[in-house]
Amino acid sequence: MVNFGKKLVADQVEEWKGYYINYKLMKKMLKQYVQQTQHDGKDREQVLKEFSRILDDQIERIVLFLLQQQGHLASRIEELGERRTALLEQYDISQVSQLRDGYREVGFDLIKLLHFVDINATGIRKILKKFDKRFGYKFTDYYVTTRANHPYSQLQQVFKQVGIVAVVGALSRNLEYLQHHEGSFVSIYDHPSVTLRDPIIDQVNHAVQKLTHATNFMQFLGQHSLIVQEDAQSGSEDLADDQSYHFMSLMLNLVNTFLYMVNTYIIVPTADDYAVSLGAAATVCGIIIGSMAVAQVFSSVYFSAWSNRSYFRPLVFSSIMLFLGNLLYALAYDLDSLILLLIGRLLCGLGSARAVNRRYISDCVPLKLRLQASAGFVSASALGMACGPALAGFLQIKFKIYSLTFNQSTLPGWVMCIAWLIYLLWLWLTFKEPEHFTKTVVNEQPSESGHQGNANLEEGLAQPLVSTERAQDENSEDNDDSEVASENSHGPATSIASAYRLLTPSVKAQLLIYFMLKYAMEILLSESSVVTTYYFSWSTSAVAIFLAILGLTVLPVNAIVGIYITNLFEDRQILLASEVMVLIGIIMSFCFTPHYSIPQYVISALITFVFAEVLEGVNLSLLSRVMSSRLSRGTYNGGLLSTEAGTLARVVADATITAAGYLGTDLLLNVTLLPPLVICIVSIAATLYTYNTLY
Repeated sequence: MVNFGKKLVADQVEEWKGYYINYKLMKKMLKQYVQQTQHDGKDREQVLKEFSRILDDQIERIVLFLLQQQGHLASRIEELGERRTALLEQYDISQVSQLRDGYREVGFDLIKLLHFVDINATGIRKILKKFDKRFGYKFTDYYVTTRANHPYSQLQQVFKQVGIVAVVGALSRNLEYLQHHEGSFVSIYDHPSVTLRDPIIDQVNHAVQKLTHATNFMQFLGQHSLIVQEDAQSGSEDLADDQSYHFMSLMLNLVNTFLYMVNTYIIVPTADDYAVSLGAAATVCGIIIGSMAVAQVFSSVYFSAWSNRSYFRPLVFSSIMLFLGNLLYALAYDLDSLILLLIGRLLCGLGSARAVNRRYISDCVPLKLRLQASAGFVSASALGMACGPALAGFLQIKFKIYSLTFNQSTLPGWVMCIAWLIYLLWLWLTFKEPEHFTKTVVNEQPSESGHQGNANLEEGLAQPLVSTERAQDENSEDNDDSEVASENSHGPATSIASAYRLLTPSVKAQLLIYFMLKYAMEILLSESSVVTTYYFSWSTSAVAIFLAILGLTVLPVNAIVGIYITNLFEDRQILLASEVMVLIGIIMSFCFTPHYSIPQYVISALITFVFAEVLEGVNLSLLSRVMSSRLSRGTYNGGLLSTEAGTLARVVADATITAAGYLGTDLLLNVTLLPPLVICIVSIAATLYTYNTLY
């Protein structure tokens, strides 16, 4: 495969040759510095300053040329705009055609400029990464934070592309105007959904998307689902993906995600009543709800490892465990056994195949469809979260068939039992195992995962500087020179302990934030039935409607943040603001007076839940950027660590509810809110401490 240095030379525009990053020189200087520090005892701080100055010079040359070319394009568009204005006075179809051709020529030159920025941004990212690898020093953190935050930042010009996007907007608007010139004055700003037929605009937009980080809804959803736009595939591998892609198998994974989320939340409105009917306190609902999360702590690990070898068998196992778990949950009422009920929920947790669902999308969905599939994953999760409590609200009936009781407590178990049985049959008949597993078995090629190149399970979403990159660039990165690091020092983590040793303060801070937001959300959801019954005498149906409304806020909130907010603010700014709002929501939730009102509870719950959802997406995005590349693959990857942190938070939160219940229902709310309050304050302090590394 052609390495990046050769590819950079081959893809250069000849007349712009002197303005690209001198990647060969940068590599040469890097090797010299390595030798000087190792053999000549040169001071590392001096190396940092010298290398920073050289890179500053490279970026300055790129940026000045970029601004010059943007000015040329803007002048040409302005000149064409004057000709377009003249057409208003005297319409001439031939002039319109010539004008359109002029705009198209600008479009082609704009694509060349976008590619220029793309390949230079790639070169900058790669040379920073090489410096980190050769010196074992986080030079990238230092360089980006000192340059990007400066008021005269040139680095921002390369990676934010504000000027280029303005040129794209002007070009799109004028071409659209020419298309609808005859009696129509529709504007793309008034109608952003208008479809432009000119193919040059599609090409320009495609080039812009390659340079844009987290600026649309689907990419933000992808962050939420911990699924990455896979960059590490070669063109041939991506073609193989297209050929082996099986839509029904993807659909089965999304349905599994939906059903599991329904299964998780369908019992929340009635868990306290179920506990009371079995002779336990209402607050034992925390243990009932949390037992599923306890089992998920362990199931995440073995499902993550299992998905290295198969997707079909883990999904079959998951369906069987969930079928049996819900069956025991439903039978516990007639057998009057709280132990049986808890065993049923534990079996449900052991059937959590979300790691498999994410891995399937990451590995088996073609690159061009992966964002849509990631959006589908988050949408299925959000819909399941809303449908679970809503479905419980409809199951407010009671009857018996022989000795089996069907009521609001047992019906969730029976309904999900039937749903998983139907799903299992559908899975058995229609799921297609991906070809790479079959080929691995036939060829008997031992490997840790069978497809390490695609092993980005629950990987974070964006590279530190560029969101998307050509596959050949990623695969060729280590071919640029002969200094190949050992497998042990650059391979994936092989245990939880080795993964933990790779955690930097920035990563630990993000995992703490993830723990905090999951803790706060679990406290809010799991104790909602007990709290609202005690303070407001809400019925099960009222609780179900309230929880369903909370679940339905997920997609609209993600849409607003993904489309608008991330375009206006940096992720770290959104992160800090969201933490503060979650803190405000928690403080507002406390019962300060004897008369706790419904508006106070509902408003505080909405603030906490909504901003925790915002926080989750931004947190996972930042986590992927500050995490070691060794945690982006293998079984013990960054996604698994974040999943374990979130699951552990749910376990601790549910245990807190049950423990606080022994102090009395009147103290339950305030006692359970104290831990998330403290953790939220600590997480804000951790964010401020690591703020300059979050870019």
